[in-house]
Amino acid sequence: MNDQDIAGSWKRMSFKGNKVWVQTDDKKNLLIEKGMVLIKYNLKQDYEYRVKPESLNPEDQAVPAKKKSASTKSPSKKSQLKPQANKGQKEQNIETDLPENCVKIYTDGASSGNPGPSGVGIVFIHGENKKEISKYIGTATNNIAELTAIKMALEELKRDDLPVCIFSDSSYAIGLLTKNWKPKKNQALIYEIRTLMKKFCDLTFIKVKGHSGIKENEVADFLATSAIKKGPL
Repeated sequence: MNDQDIAGSWKRMSFKGNKVWVQTDDKKNLLIEKGMVLIKYNLKQDYEYRVKPESLNPEDQAVPAKKKSASTKSPSKKSQLKPQANKGQKEQNIETDLPENCVKIYTDGASSGNPGPSGVGIVFIHGENKKEISKYIGTATNNIAELTAIKMALEELKRDDLPVCIFSDSSYAIGLLTKNWKPKKNQALIYEIRTLMKKFCDLTFIKVKGHSGIKENEVADFLATSAIKKGPL
């Protein structure tokens, strides 16, 4: 069975320099629903992503990962994908469904009291390299802890020319940073994060469900709660 047999109502295109499968109708035209098109990096993956049709290009415009550089990306155009789980899915497996050479970051914030003693947990993964951060941040709300975790993660990155995917279970943080919601609170912190985001050539935020079996998300939660227990060092 070849790719075309597997594809069915999908066709090859490129998105942000990466080859993807794009859902089509019976006439092989893009299947657009509510202004968005479903794409997959791998037809066998459990997750689908919605992107705007205008962000897609012909397949031959895909750039091999090893040749990508900051010049192939526009700093002002961030990839903001929306993962959708298949019905009945018990565990979210998205590690292999991302752009090649992507830096994966799982962030979480926790607060005991809301507001109360708070901590952040961050897990960085790039190839075989892995790094973890667990830090007490003093008295804060849970939302501030979630945002602070993302801010610290972006500040920690040394390179801005690689694809970066940040996983968070905070609808509040994801909404503020990908949908440009007008913040009523924490304006200064949100401004700092939005400024940091502009440095990166390809920055993606992915909303995940908390406590649903995603190993790295669970680790980030453990690091955040552990920081609270340890308190200030």
